[in-house]
Parts: sequence; structure tokens; C-alpha cells
Amino acid sequence: MSTENTFRYIDREKSWLAFNARVLQEAADESVPLLERLRFIGIFSNNLDEFFRVRFAAIRRLSLSGATGEKILGGISAQQLVKDITEIVIKQQSESLKVLHNIEKELVKKNIIIINENEVTGEHENFVKDFFIQKISPELVTIILNDLAEFPLLKDTSGYLAIKLVMKSEPKSSLLGLVKKTKPEVRYAVIEIPKNTNRIVELPEKDGKQYLILLDDIIRYNLSSIFNIFDYQSISAHMIKITRDAQLDIDSDMSKSMLEKIATSVKERRIGEPVRFVFDKNIEKDTLKFFLSKMGIDASDSIIPGGRYHNRRDYMSFPNLGRHDLLYPPRVPLPVEGLSLDGSLLNKIAKKDYLINAPFQSFSYLIKFLREAALDPKVTTIKITLYRLAKNSQIVSSLINAAKNGKKVTVQIELQARFDEASNISYAEQMQQEGIELIFGIKGLKVHSKICVIDRMENDKLKRYGFISTGNFNETTAKIYTDLTLFTSHQQILKDVSKIFDFFDVNYRIHRYKHLIVSPHYTRSKFYKLIDREINNAIMGRPAYINLKMNSLSDYPIIDKLYEASNAGVKIKLQVRGICSLIPGVKGMSENIEAVSIVDYFLEHTRSYIFCNNEEPEVYISSADFMTRNLDGRVEVTCPIYDEDIKKQIIDTFEVGWKGNVKARYHSEKFENNYRVRESDEAIFRAQHETYNYYRDRLEKGQNIN
Repeated sequence: MSTENTFRYIDREKSWLAFNARVLQEAADESVPLLERLRFIGIFSNNLDEFFRVRFAAIRRLSLSGATGEKILGGISAQQLVKDITEIVIKQQSESLKVLHNIEKELVKKNIIIINENEVTGEHENFVKDFFIQKISPELVTIILNDLAEFPLLKDTSGYLAIKLVMKSEPKSSLLGLVKKTKPEVRYAVIEIPKNTNRIVELPEKDGKQYLILLDDIIRYNLSSIFNIFDYQSISAHMIKITRDAQLDIDSDMSKSMLEKIATSVKERRIGEPVRFVFDKNIEKDTLKFFLSKMGIDASDSIIPGGRYHNRRDYMSFPNLGRHDLLYPPRVPLPVEGLSLDGSLLNKIAKKDYLINAPFQSFSYLIKFLREAALDPKVTTIKITLYRLAKNSQIVSSLINAAKNGKKVTVQIELQARFDEASNISYAEQMQQEGIELIFGIKGLKVHSKICVIDRMENDKLKRYGFISTGNFNETTAKIYTDLTLFTSHQQILKDVSKIFDFFDVNYRIHRYKHLIVSPHYTRSKFYKLIDREINNAIMGRPAYINLKMNSLSDYPIIDKLYEASNAGVKIKLQVRGICSLIPGVKGMSENIEAVSIVDYFLEHTRSYIFCNNEEPEVYISSADFMTRNLDGRVEVTCPIYDEDIKKQIIDTFEVGWKGNVKARYHSEKFENNYRVRESDEAIFRAQHETYNYYRDRLEKGQNIN
């Protein structure tokens, strides 16, 4: 990496891996409840899968193209980055195994024991055999590999057991009457671990202790039953896992609809090139060689030795075993002050704006808004963007209900939402059948904005209501992702929202917006202007600060602009959960910048941007991170906050997050993930707890006043 780039920017991919290391820190943290620590092991594994399917896959493609990609990657070659990533991941995998081993030892102390196939005894024997016969065997896919003309396609969402059968051999006599030993025949097979059954199986309690076993080991226990037609002398089973390139390659056939193109591309993803192969490090060398050779995996792929079990993302759904003492206490989402789920939301929103900060406050208000709009005779039109949806989406159900009630419903659904393509295609087909007008996006641009607007006739005049959010309209993720949603009847803001839907429909016409900041046309230039104003105020000796909260910060020109602001004396606070390519605290470059990441039981997903403006703060919420793709390659919406009370909420909760001294880590060039240091006399301040308390106290204060 060049000296300049080493000094000015942190590598994006390594920064992402540093974020995942913070997730692993949560799994290792002994103050985190035990079963929650297992959940973080699952999140760590799932994150790593997605990293290889997308980010690593893109770098590998660049590497194989022969180009170095140094300009794109910030000064390091793609070939070197592939090697560096593999080394980092091997270390992280090794560390995750140590963490998991420690968690399992602690579970034993709590009378929770995870056993393997060699530890099945007594009454568990019948349970395991019966479970295999009743639950696993009917859906088990087992393939004998030796004589196949073509190696079967292994799915990157599944785990497999690589089987080695050493067959019995009969001794043969030579011409001299001597007994000649022959090399035994070896057969290989593969078993796909079923996904329709929870991988962690609860066994009957025994002597006051709770027992668990993984599906993998139930299969291992029953190998003799599976392969009883073979006369073998030994059998072994080791887990393997493959990750494939998940980039979508969309063809240019003009005769196909976008829906058809995405559907075809999603199907083709299953045969994407392998980019990672993870295996049990105790697998026999000849078995490993056989599988690598047959699958066409070579040194250009990431080959990673691991433990006995893979696909540990399944630990995200580890059973709670009724052990609430080993889980975080549940926090019931709070109601919003002045906003009831019983009465009309539209009547309330007509009078003032409201902010929902989920999951601290209830996401149910969004569902209520759409359900009310679906039934209200005065509502004529509903327009909404959809990116990621819940498995059984109440959002979609409400929109279909609106269409059945004669409303004109227009949905912009992003078919290229990563790993949600198949789900979104299914929802799109369902909504089409119900008469909902669908928009499938804009060529070359993903639609990542989170907006909704409805038209309502009041006294023969059109009045608009709507909401703008930082997160997806997904009631499942809203329980664990922090996001802000603004409900408003501000007619000029909502007129801008309507213009965005016009742009979806006729996208060669670029609109002017009076209030919203919209990518890809205006976001970069507008944020430059906002930063420049703080720079000018600092130079003039006026108060100047910038407080930014986002998921990722990786756009180099924006980073340079923040460096410029720092050098001018602007105080900059950054809360960046994931990738942070900016290097804070460097004298002469970023000495006025501090950057932290909060990783706790909720996933920080909020994007809020606060600019001092000479102590008359301008506050924005946004669907966009400070990444090149969000600024220049997507349709994103950043919305100004005009209501003074809502401004105060966003400023206050940013400061609450900034005071966090338990789960906040510093961003740094060396990826140490050091925790923010707490002074000896400083009280513990856990940001997410205190954010909940902030809204609870506001609610109680409002009730006391009333």
C-alpha cells in the first residue's frame, strides 16, 4: 500500500473484518449473558458468510482479471488483499473456536451440556435413533461420489459431511502361494445437513441437567444405518462448507422483464464460482485433496481450516431452553408520547410531526398508519418503496388490503436487495396479482430510499401524509435494528417525496427538490456545502461542529472533506458501527475527529447527521451512509428535521450514544477495537440502555404533565 493511502485511509475490507471482530468481542465478553454470547457467535459466522459472498467475491473477480485494482482498493492490489483477508479470517476463525469452547465450558457450569455422537448414552440413545428415523432420515440427501461423471453442485447455504469409507479387502494369493495384501478401496460420499429442522436439538433432561446435540452428530451417530449396504472396515465424517460468489449478473435481453432477469440471475447464483472452502482441520489429507480437486478449488480461493462444526450462523436461533437467566431481560417497545395506536394516526400527524426510534419505541405505528390508510375512504393513493421485507410481511398485507379497498397503490420494490431477491420476487408477484402497480427500479441504480406518501382528499383539497425512515419497513428486523422514522404532513416535504416517485416513473427527468436531499444527483454536493459552512464558521471563530451517526464511512472524497474540516478547527464526532476508512486523531490531519463504534444487543442502523450551523443546528435523517455507492449509485433520501422537539430528540440521543463507556470501541488504523476507557470514578453508561431510559423518562414526564 502506498505511503499516502496508508496514512490517509483505512482499507474498507479490513475495516469490515474489524467490525466483525467487534461482534466476536461480544461473544467473548463474560458480562454478556451466555445464550446471548452464542447468538453473537452466530452473527459473527453469518456476517463472514455474507462478506465472502459479496465483498471478497468482488475482490477475487478483480484479482483473477489480472488488474491490480489499486485505485479502487485505496492503494493495495487485489491479489495481496485476497491473501491478507484469508490470513485475517483464519485468525478470526481460530479465535471464534476458542470463544465457543469457553462458552461451552460455562454452559456446563449452568447445567447445559452439548454432547457429540460419542457421548450419547442411556435414555438418549433411543431418542437420537428415533429422532433420526422420524425427522432426519426422510429428508436426508446422501450422494456416493466415486463413480459420478460430474461432481454434484454443493450449495453455499448448506453444511455438508464429507464421508470416507475404507472398504474391507480380501487377501489374494500370489503364484508362489504367498498371501498378498491389496490396498483397500476407498469410497467417498457427501451428506447435506438438513435445513428444515432446527440444527440444535434438545434432548431429554437427565439428573437436573439440560442436554443438546447438533444434527451433524445425530447423523454421525447413525452413519452405520445410512451406509449399511457397504462392507466397510472404517468410516469417518468431517464437515465442509463452501461459499460461492453471490454477485448478480443480469443479462441485457430487452425482451425480458426486470422481474424475469433478476429471477434468472438469482437461480444462476447457486452455480457461482467458489470463493471460500472451510473444512474440519482434522479431516484426512486424502479426503481433503479429493474434495478440493473435484470441486475445482485452488489457491485463488480462500481455503480455511476450522473446527468440527461450520455454519455456526445457526447459533443465532439457539434454543432459549427456558433459561431467561441466561438472556438479556426483554425490553418492551415504548409508546410514542402523544401518539396512540387506538386512535387515528392521521389526525394526530395532521397537527404535528412525530418520530419513532425503533426498537426503543414501537414499530407498530408504521403498520397502523398503512392499515388506517387502507380503510380510510378519504385516502385515494398510497406510494411506498420496499427494500427488505419480513417473512410474513404485514406491510405487504396492508398494501394489498388497500388495493382491495379501491386505493391506487404504487410500490417501488427493489429486486436487487442483496440476498432478499427471491423473497422480493415472490412478494412482487403476489402484489401484481392483487392489482398493485409495481416499479422495478432504475437501470444502473438501486433504490435504497425508505419513503411513503399517501394522498387524502380533505374538503375537496389534496392533502399528503407520509413517513421517511433510515431503515427497512420490516417488522422482524425492527426488533433488533435501531432506526428512525419521521411521520409528517409537511406538504412541501411530501411534495418532494411525490417527485421521487415521478422520477421512478420517468427517470430521464431530473427533478429539483426544495427540502429533501436525493441521491444520486444532489447528496454529495449538499453534504460538501454543509461541511464547507462549518469550515467557514470555524475560520471565522464561530462555533463549529459535525456529529454524524451511520453504518459505514468509506467514501474517500467525503473523508478528505472531513479532514479539511478538522484542520480548520471543526470538532467532529463520528458514531460509525461498521466500516470506517477515516483515520481519527492524527495530528495535522484529523486531530479534531473522534470515531467510535457501538456494538451491543441491538444493531446500530440509524443514520442521523447534525451540523452546528453557528449554534442553530441543522439535523437530518437519511437512508444513506457516506459510501460511494450511497452517494452516487443509489436512490437515497436525506430528510431535514424541522420540528424543534424532534431535533432535540435526535441531538440528545446522539449525545447519549457518545457518552457510552461500556460497548463503545475506538476506530483506529490498526484495528485494535479498544474499548472507550472509563475513568475510575466514572459511572457505567451503557448507551442502548440509556437511550431506552431517555424515551421512558420523556414518556413518564409527559404523562405527569397531562
